[in-house]
Amino acid sequence: MAGFLDELRLRWLDTSTRHTFVDEESELLNLQRGSENDIKRPAAWLQNGFHRFLGPFLKRHFHAIAVETTSREDRSLPADAPLVVYANHPSWWDPLIAHFLNRTLFPSRQFYAPIDAEALQQYRVFERLGFFGVQLDNRAGAAAFLSQSRSILSQSETALWITPEGRFADIRDHDAAFQPGLAHLCSKSDSLVALPVALEYVFWEERLPVCLVAIGQAQITADAPDRSKADWTCCLTRALRDAQNRLAERSVSRDSTCFENLLQGKRGGGGMYDSFRRLKALMTGRSFKAAHGEHFE
Repeated sequence: MAGFLDELRLRWLDTSTRHTFVDEESELLNLQRGSENDIKRPAAWLQNGFHRFLGPFLKRHFHAIAVETTSREDRSLPADAPLVVYANHPSWWDPLIAHFLNRTLFPSRQFYAPIDAEALQQYRVFERLGFFGVQLDNRAGAAAFLSQSRSILSQSETALWITPEGRFADIRDHDAAFQPGLAHLCSKSDSLVALPVALEYVFWEERLPVCLVAIGQAQITADAPDRSKADWTCCLTRALRDAQNRLAERSVSRDSTCFENLLQGKRGGGGMYDSFRRLKALMTGRSFKAAHGEHFE
């Protein structure tokens, strides 16, 4: 299982959106292939089984996973609209966090995300979790990505997760330009919702990290039917950067009251350290408190 997760973390999304520019002719050829680019909906029983493992696994490795309260409350989305969730890429934990967030924030939507085609060949089970293969750095692979993405978005109750920067980056690093795939999808759809999500991993008062999440302003293609791909790139980038800046400020302030805790993980130092603390509390007649602070209690 450890090797499986390592491969997932390293190969998902970090490189899958590094496709080159796709011209209309190349995309058309892929669309004409029809069933070759159709994406099968994963079995519900396997998804449910994976999340029965994922929840406890994340609890062992995180103190909390928390979303900015106001950003979640302010982002009501049309239930029947095609949804692309695009995010920054700060950590190798991102694919597992994305799967967890999709189940928690969008429970009616099936998770999908691109993954390196070679990794998918080696670990076919990824496909059953909503990942689909993409050949990197060539025009045919880019066209296939767009065709597969359209196939996914044409289905009801789906969510396509991508990282358009195509590389690992700190939340404060805004230097990487977006790859063209997301803007291309937006410019070709009259009903798509592109939702920016900012991610940050911090250590505050506990041994384990906290994953902080902020949801940005949804970009709705129906509101701008004549927007060009270049303008879409600017708007999409600005919406994610705004969410990143806001989350970075929240992180610096270390104020957990701004967040809604989605997952309560482990507290305290663990192991012998907490055993001695527990024994000391027992001997002095005090109640034992594992947590070192009050955040996300």
